[in-house]
Amino acid sequence: MMSRVYCAHFSIREHRALRCMSRCLDQAELWFQQDGAACHTARATIDLLKDTLGDRLISRFGPVNWPPRSCDLTPLDYFLWGYVKSLVYADKPQTLDHLADNIRRVIADIRPKMLEKVILSWTSRLDYIRASRGSPMPEIIFKM
Repeated sequence: MMSRVYCAHFSIREHRALRCMSRCLDQAELWFQQDGAACHTARATIDLLKDTLGDRLISRFGPVNWPPRSCDLTPLDYFLWGYVKSLVYADKPQTLDHLADNIRRVIADIRPKMLEKVILSWTSRLDYIRASRGSPMPEIIFKM
């Protein structure tokens, strides 16, 4: 079981975050995954990621190919964003500071057991997509 999950957002012009992440974290355990958005799969982006991460890149056109528009397979899409949004906006934050505080609190409160369930759901999703030959999932199979 993976002990840590990091999420980074950066632009290709500000790739210091990627370089820092690749230097500061254990290279043997560091993998980078992204979806198939055009800006993520531009030649310059893929080249930068390959130069930095080698074969530890999971991406469309990367060493480990990832299907485009694969929200059924991406935990950030099928779990994290909806979960965080539902809790972050529960008290209707009125300021950006309040919103930021809510985001920090909700992310900090996600426990390893919940992430284990997300990963178990991911394997069920893979089984379904394999069996259905890539058809979109008709219903949510993630259970908390």
